[in-house]
Amino acid sequence: MKRIVKIHKEGLRFIIVIFALLAVVVALISIHVEQVWIHYILYAIAIAFFYFVVRFFRVPNREIIKNDKAIYAPADGKIVVIEEIDEDCYFHDRRLQISIFMSPLNVHVNSYPISGRVVKSDYYPGKHLVAWYPKSSELNEHTNVVLENERGKQILVRQVAGKVARRIVCYSKEGEQVEQGSEIGIIKLGSRVDVLLPLDVSINVELGESVRSKKTILAYFD
Repeated sequence: MKRIVKIHKEGLRFIIVIFALLAVVVALISIHVEQVWIHYILYAIAIAFFYFVVRFFRVPNREIIKNDKAIYAPADGKIVVIEEIDEDCYFHDRRLQISIFMSPLNVHVNSYPISGRVVKSDYYPGKHLVAWYPKSSELNEHTNVVLENERGKQILVRQVAGKVARRIVCYSKEGEQVEQGSEIGIIKLGSRVDVLLPLDVSINVELGESVRSKKTILAYFD
């Protein structure tokens, strides 16, 4: 039987620590709280919290239909930005920015939107403003990964830490070849992912739309 979901390796240690702490809390409740009904309420809260922690690090088993012209969503969440911007860090031209906001309930593993070569992979320490704030892409802790496909088309994927998220994990290495749908990394807790595209792409999503990595196509190369 095919496994539907697994737990991300970055979350295993955290889950073990949380489980140990909750076990101690449950033991203390059993010893010091006399009312049985309070036991049940606190136990239920502990179980719900542990379930949330485990669920956050889930990695769904999704298949992707590879398409050289398709640019897939790199993250689960909601489209909060579709706009043209002046990109002055790498491309030095006008780009189409599509931003996906991830709530703590979304899957937080990120994937490559296209196949190609990693041209650039940079990490920037920064602030932890709320992820939907327009300037969070520039001011918050983030990573930038520039990808180039076999036709020479380049896009940028930016992982942005949010108010709660305090760690970004990015596995990209400059010069390596990557496959569409393979894993870039993970952002812990609420955050966002920006995708900067050439202006001549055909947009396939709308503002406010919910998207899923490996399933939703953001845009198509012409």
